[in-house]
Amino acid sequence: MRGEEEILHALIEQNQKFSTDEPEIAANIGQQMLHMDLPLLSRDARSRIRDIAARVTPENVVLVGGGIGHLAAWLLDAWAAADSKRPSSFRIIEEGGKFGVILDRLIRRYSAESWTSVLSRPWNEVVAETTAWNAASATPENSIISPIPLPSPTGMVIIDVPEVQRPASLQLAFEIVKRDGIIMVIEPEVPTGDVGDFEPGNPLTEAQKRVEAFNSWISAIRESQMRGFKSAFVELSGATLVVFIGC
Repeated sequence: MRGEEEILHALIEQNQKFSTDEPEIAANIGQQMLHMDLPLLSRDARSRIRDIAARVTPENVVLVGGGIGHLAAWLLDAWAAADSKRPSSFRIIEEGGKFGVILDRLIRRYSAESWTSVLSRPWNEVVAETTAWNAASATPENSIISPIPLPSPTGMVIIDVPEVQRPASLQLAFEIVKRDGIIMVIEPEVPTGDVGDFEPGNPLTEAQKRVEAFNSWISAIRESQMRGFKSAFVELSGATLVVFIGC
């Protein structure tokens, strides 16, 4: 039997089945994002996340931070391939519903309505309701009225949110991913330069928020180790992808 390190290395390497060229629909969305001045993941990061998701294809996948569907298009394109296996469910979390119509149109383009949906709610609320539902369903005398937000078990969580939100989003993912599940997230950049003094009562500057977020990121990494996750840091062009796998 292969060791954990060997399994993790095989998981994160480039998937030769797929090209690194951007799928047509994703390329069009990328152009829209440039016009809207929205931040993009590097192509290396998008293709590697796609490679891993397509290689493993857990039963239930969650994308936290759907935006206008750029990364979702890469994933749906891979799962739509004739010889590919798709997950049973794909939930896209995009708080506020601002891009809901765009995401719904993307889902229809891939004829994925039966297994893909958008949740226009905060990630922390989705996790809280899912964990509460799971706890209640374990008690036979409890009657479950509302449907579970995320199908269980959650096999993969992909996090694509702004830097300052990533540590908290990662810690929430630990709460719901199954024991041998996978989490993928881009590592925040290490803060550099003088960010000024942290003064009690005064709002933080953007630079200070990044410092706080990076400190929270370090805490999240420690928490992953305490929870028994193995992690791999994948150096890519323009980003470092961190992959956590439960053991």
